[in-house]
Amino acid sequence: MNFENKVVVVTGASSGIGEALAHRFAALGAHVVAGARSIDKLQKVVESLPTLSLAVACDVSREEDCKKLIQRAVEAFGHIDVLVNNAGISMRALFDDVDLSVLHRLMDTNFWGAVYCTKYALPYIQKSQGSIVGISSVAGFHGLPGRTGYSSSKYAMHGLLETIRVENLKKHVHVLIVAPGFTASNVRFSALTADGSQQGASPREEGKMMTADEAARRIVRAVAKRKRTLLMDFDGKATRILKFFAPGLLDKLYYNHMAKEPDSPLK
Repeated sequence: MNFENKVVVVTGASSGIGEALAHRFAALGAHVVAGARSIDKLQKVVESLPTLSLAVACDVSREEDCKKLIQRAVEAFGHIDVLVNNAGISMRALFDDVDLSVLHRLMDTNFWGAVYCTKYALPYIQKSQGSIVGISSVAGFHGLPGRTGYSSSKYAMHGLLETIRVENLKKHVHVLIVAPGFTASNVRFSALTADGSQQGASPREEGKMMTADEAARRIVRAVAKRKRTLLMDFDGKATRILKFFAPGLLDKLYYNHMAKEPDSPLK
C-alpha cells in the first residue's frame, strides 16, 4: 500500500504507540485523523504532523464519540483507508481481588471501543478495500495471570476482527492483529489495580523494551504488506508455538514470569 493521500484513523493517538503511528503514517504522506480523550495532547501531536491531519476528542468507550470520530474523518477527507484500533487500558490484579467494575472498564475500552469504531468505519473501509488494525497483546493469545480483564478484552477483540476478516473475504478488506510485546509506553503507568485506581508506576524496566517508534514502524510495514498477524517479539512467537504443543508448560512459564515482577499479586 502506498500511503500518499490515504486517510488513516488512529485511536489512542495522544501518546505511546498511537502517537508514533500518527507520525509514521503522516511521514509517508497520509492524512491522520487522531482520536484520544486528551484533546490538548492530541492537538500538539496533530500540529507536529507534516500532512493535513485532524484531532478529534474521543473516548472509545462511548459509542457516540466513536461515531463522531468516523464522521469527522469522512467530512474532512471524504474516505477512510485504514482504521487502527489502538486505544486501550491494562490492569494488574488477581481475579480473586479485583472489583468487577475494573473488568467492565477494560471491556468497554479495549473491546467495545474496537466494536464501535470498526462498525462505523467498515462501510468506508469496504469501499476503499482498506485495512482494519487491532493493537492487541500476547494476552490475546494466552491468558496472563493478574490480567484477567486485559486478556479477556484482547481475546474478544481477536474474535471480532477474525470474524470480520472472514465475512469480508470477497470485499477485500484487510484485517491485521498486532501483538507488540512489552513496549515502552504509558499503558502500564495507567494500568488499573484491584480497586480501579491507577497503578502509577511500571513494574518493568522501560529501558530494555522496544520503543513505541519501532513498534509503529513494524506495524506500518505490516499494514503495507497486508499481513494477517504481527507478533513482534520472541515471547509472542513462542507463545503461539507452545500453546499448540505444550500449553501446560506455557501456563507455568507465564506464572513464573509474572510472579517475578516487583509487587506481583502472584505468590
